[in-house]
Parts: sequence; structure tokens; C-alpha cells
Amino acid sequence: MDILSALLSQTGFFLLIFARISGIFSTLPFLGSRNIPVLVKAGLSILFSFLLLPLVYSTNTVIPEKLLPYVLLVIQEFLVGLIFGYVSSFFMYAVQMAGHIMDLQIGFGMVNVFDPQQGQQIPLLGNFQYILAMLVFLLLNGHHVLISALFASFKVVPITGVVFDATLTQFMVDIFVNTFSIAFKISVPILSALLITDVAMGILARTMPQMNIFVVGVPGKIAVGIFVLLIGLPFYVGALGVGFDAMYRDVYNLLYILQPTVH
Repeated sequence: MDILSALLSQTGFFLLIFARISGIFSTLPFLGSRNIPVLVKAGLSILFSFLLLPLVYSTNTVIPEKLLPYVLLVIQEFLVGLIFGYVSSFFMYAVQMAGHIMDLQIGFGMVNVFDPQQGQQIPLLGNFQYILAMLVFLLLNGHHVLISALFASFKVVPITGVVFDATLTQFMVDIFVNTFSIAFKISVPILSALLITDVAMGILARTMPQMNIFVVGVPGKIAVGIFVLLIGLPFYVGALGVGFDAMYRDVYNLLYILQPTVH
């Protein structure tokens, strides 16, 4: 009976842990993709919740006895998990955005492929760069880092100890702005090469009016874009490592912003 009573008293705490982990697994890179079954995500969330319960359980935590305050607390913990997952996914969004920009400039803007991980149509180069980024992420054990951050989140931001304020809003705005900045930096080499190609095509059109510049220009831009993309792949992989390091810093910065002692 003592064990049963202890389990019943910890049920409310367990559900709060489960709510936060469910939010994280809903938006986390790779683990949050749509091609992973919901049952797998739910099973992992329950497993991680059971593992974390004896590690983070505290008798000092006050669990509301009334239903409405408890439901609001569950929603709060789920929002913490969602924000955690979104912050760790923004770099992947920047990679896809860079691919979309390059597709438009090269001429692949009308060529989209279905991405089962996102459940939507995405650009051709965006899909290629996203898959390559995901492979690099897994090879660098990025998922291990994020899982470690998941465990650390319950130490830095204890259950029921989350406080949302203007600092979080400013942090999310900065992350959102940096997404556009990273996307532009990734696409700069190809954009520069295509700009030079457009200038050269313009000069040819002026010096050789009899040449059908549209017939030559479209395949020419595609050839130049693919060539520069192949040449820049090693540098792109190196940039991914730097981007992932920045992503890990952002995740931990988010935890310290949500840390109640800061307030």
C-alpha cells in the first residue's frame, strides 16, 4: 500500500513531465518529424518520463488539487516543450529557406518534392540541403546533445517553476531574425555566382543581339548553380557544424531565460 500511495501521489508530477516531453518531441529535429509514428513519440515520451520521475521528483513541488489550475499547469509545461523544440529546429528551417532562395534563382522554383518529415511540398535544393543537414546532425550526435538538454531542462527549469516574461519574447524575435540571416549566408555563394551569370548574359545580349539569350540563359544558370553547389558542399558541411553549435547555445540560453532564479 505504501508503494501504491507513493505512485498515486506522484501521478500528477509524472503527467507534468510527460506534458513537457510531449511538447519537445512534437517539434524536435528528426524525432519530431511527421514520418515517425505518433505511437513511437508517445512511447518515447512515456519512457523518458518514467526515467526522469525519480531524478527530478521533489516533495516541495506544489501540485494543484483543483482541475482548472492543474490543466493550466499542464498547458504551461507543454508550451515549454514546444518552445524548446522550435528553438532547436530554427536552424533546419533556415537551411530549407536557403534552399528555397537558391531554387528560385537557379530556376527550380516550380520543381517541388514531397517531404514526409514535414508533410508538405518543399523545394528541390531545399530538400537536398535539409536531408544533408539532418545526416550531419545525426553524425555529430546532435540528437544526443538535445536529449541531454532535455534532461537538463528539468534541473534548470523545474516543474511548476516556469516564468514567461518579455525576455523570452525578445529572445524568440532574435532567433526568428537570425533564421533569415543564416538562410541568406548559406545561399550567398550561389546567389553571387548567379548574379555574375546574369551580368554576363546581359552583356552577351547587348553585344550579340542575334543570340536567343533566354534559351541559353536558363540552362546556363542551372549549370552554374549546380556547379557552385557541388564546389561549396565541403564549406556547407563545415557551416552546418558551426550552425549546430549555435543551435545548442540557443537551447541552453532558452533554459536559462526560463530559469525562475533569473527573475
